[in-house]
Amino acid sequence: MRTDLSSPAISSGLRRATVAALLVLAAAVLASPAWSLSTDNWPSFRGADALAVADDDPRLPITWSTTENVAWKAEVPGLAWSSPVVWGDLVYVTTVVSEGEIEEPRMGLYFPYGSPESGGMPTKDGQLMERSRDVHQWWVYAFRFEDGEVAWKTQVHQGIPRWDRHLKNTYGSETPVTDGKRIYAYFGNLGVFALDAKSGELQWEKRFAPKKTRLGWGPAASPVVHGNSLFIVNDNEEESYVVALDTATGNEGWKVARDEESNWATPFVWEHDGRTEVITVGSNLVRSYDLEGKELWRLSGMDSITIPQPFSEHGLLYITSGYIGDKIKPVFAIRPGATGDISLEEGQNSNEYVVWYNDSAGPYHPTPLVYGDYYFTLLDLGFFTVHDAKTGEELYFTDSQKQNKEVRQRVARGSGGFTASPWAYNGKIFVLSEDGDTYVIDTEKDFEVVGTNPLDEVAMSTPAVANGSLFIRTRSHLWRLTDLDAKPTQDAAGAEAADASPGEEKPGR
Repeated sequence: MRTDLSSPAISSGLRRATVAALLVLAAAVLASPAWSLSTDNWPSFRGADALAVADDDPRLPITWSTTENVAWKAEVPGLAWSSPVVWGDLVYVTTVVSEGEIEEPRMGLYFPYGSPESGGMPTKDGQLMERSRDVHQWWVYAFRFEDGEVAWKTQVHQGIPRWDRHLKNTYGSETPVTDGKRIYAYFGNLGVFALDAKSGELQWEKRFAPKKTRLGWGPAASPVVHGNSLFIVNDNEEESYVVALDTATGNEGWKVARDEESNWATPFVWEHDGRTEVITVGSNLVRSYDLEGKELWRLSGMDSITIPQPFSEHGLLYITSGYIGDKIKPVFAIRPGATGDISLEEGQNSNEYVVWYNDSAGPYHPTPLVYGDYYFTLLDLGFFTVHDAKTGEELYFTDSQKQNKEVRQRVARGSGGFTASPWAYNGKIFVLSEDGDTYVIDTEKDFEVVGTNPLDEVAMSTPAVANGSLFIRTRSHLWRLTDLDAKPTQDAAGAEAADASPGEEKPGR
């Protein structure tokens, strides 16, 4: 039962206490750092604001294992590296199930490993990944937040794949996105499918013809939603484009051709005081579009392969790429208001709109994050770096770093490779290895690694954080992790009290 605060039965003392509590809460919100504003939902890749930073919450776990702080563990059939997304009482994932045998993911970095049908170059031992001839099924699953049971599952396509993929890629690596009304499941060489978020009923679909990608590695960039538009970037070897679809109907609002070849970077919608921009990253150019598809500005200087997603914090837009085969691994921090070509001239590290630039700090797969004033980068081979987010200055913490002016730190010896992007909460940064081990880095202890949390299964998906829980997808499972000993926060306790009528006893926990 909800208390009617306007009722004469409510004492003036309770009203005063309620007002005081609201004032304290408002003050706390205004005084808090400008990190992510709410993590009740996690609707897209790296969260609603693409920062991968959750509000501090004692329920969020610092330690876990296959038996510790596990609220539930759900089996996910098939193979896909899409990240989980969360809205309300449902957790969504996509997956692709083969009716035949599949080759297991291969961890680490290796080049090339394509398909002979896409002109893939052989590896040293002459092996190539053959295109599957088996029937596959493309699924969207919704799991119940509370207990991990399947609320619904919908098959959106069945057939033999008509395109190739890298052994480290899957036929379902694109993370879905939801606005609470619909879940939009995008499979780059198949199409996008809009399902009712509560029931899983198909609302509309828009198919895309398969396009060749570099060496048959397959697509992986995820869609994003802003307002009534779903934005998709598909960079390939034949016909690259960015398209805006109406979220209610799937009708095409606009589509712009792109002079790009294969890339895997998810776009970002950058909202600032001046305007709203759709930021896309490519090997040739970074491009900004307005919400009608008109190009606003462009920037050159990226790598030959781009994967990390752009994001914004401290009033700056961060853009990076770091293909291991390229000498330059750039990071750009850009201020709002740019027009035209804002590329740096040779020898420049800044200009009117590029606030700072670093030519050697970009990662290959993981997207960096900004936590407080720290710009944190996780590198695929098990190292990380920290820079000042506002100035780009290298930051040193250990005696060895200070002595050698070496910004790189090793996560841990024998930690393996890293594909998933880092995330942060409660003063800690978390990095998930391909072995399924999450290393806990304490920002208040000079970025010391203070713990390791194993799940004993291959992991390449970036986790989600919502409503006091961490969701990690491993090879065959989805885990909901939470601190099972944590007491409810003061706000949560206050909400429970408000739900009780005067004199009504609340049940014990």
